[in-house]
Amino acid sequence: MPIPSLDAISGAAAVTPPLQTPAVAKTDDGGFSNALTGAVDELQRLQSTSNELAVAAVTGDLTDIHAAMIASTRASVTMELVAAVRNKGVDAFTEIMRMQA
Repeated sequence: MPIPSLDAISGAAAVTPPLQTPAVAKTDDGGFSNALTGAVDELQRLQSTSNELAVAAVTGDLTDIHAAMIASTRASVTMELVAAVRNKGVDAFTEIMRMQA
């Protein structure tokens, strides 16, 4: 028994989009370094906010404990992400240095 072609199935042409190559956006020089710099700046901002709220909690000036916990957790998770990216970068560099010419 022959297998019917996909065109014979009603609506198959409407479901399958035509293959197109995506347009490659031109990036400015230093895009990756700008992204890393922005991530580190954001990490510093999150840690600063977390520290300010922690000091407010210790001094008794904190009005919303939820905001302090959220800021602390965001700073912690962002720090873990930055450390993981750094570790992967170091691993990649080490692997490249092991390659023989």
